[in-house]
Amino acid sequence: MIKKANLAVFLSGKGSNFVALLDAIAFGKLDVRVAVVISNNSEAGGLRIAADKGIPAEVIERTAFTTGEEFGSAILIALQTHDVDLIALAGYLRKIPPLVTRAFPRRIVNIHPALLPKFGGKGMYGHFVHEAVIKAGESETGATVHYVDEIYDNGDIIAQRKIAVHPGETPESLGRRVLEIEHQLYPEILQHLVNQILQKKY
Repeated sequence: MIKKANLAVFLSGKGSNFVALLDAIAFGKLDVRVAVVISNNSEAGGLRIAADKGIPAEVIERTAFTTGEEFGSAILIALQTHDVDLIALAGYLRKIPPLVTRAFPRRIVNIHPALLPKFGGKGMYGHFVHEAVIKAGESETGATVHYVDEIYDNGDIIAQRKIAVHPGETPESLGRRVLEIEHQLYPEILQHLVNQILQKKY
């Protein structure tokens, strides 16, 4: 019997994309097991969701370690402990340490609320992205799923989905509409990647 792939979800905040992934699993649209949730923020709302669902969770904060390598090593140990196959970043606001990206090549993915390579990089998250899109006078925006490397929003693009920027759009209204397509796109792409991983693993 083929086992389910083990997914780790990394988050820093309320976890709306995490909830969308759990919903996709519940409705049979994403066939994975969430093996662990990892956060750099002990106050993250996503941790409460994990606790309510009985999903193991670990808080691994950079400030608890002297070096970046120690931080990366702690994350790697957690991933190995839970036999993780694939990592999905869901609003995780810290750069993934090189030790982890090297151990999981093309098995760490992120969803970004813009059409990369535009409006990516350090500090480009949440409403900051939507503010920048509107200020730049863009006619369209969307969501991008990409592989994660050692540079913010730099890895190869896997998929994008576009929406029009409406006249009179606010960062809040745009953010809501982009989040809707994030919640549709992310489970679809993760399922595709899971299928690839299982083919290689079994």
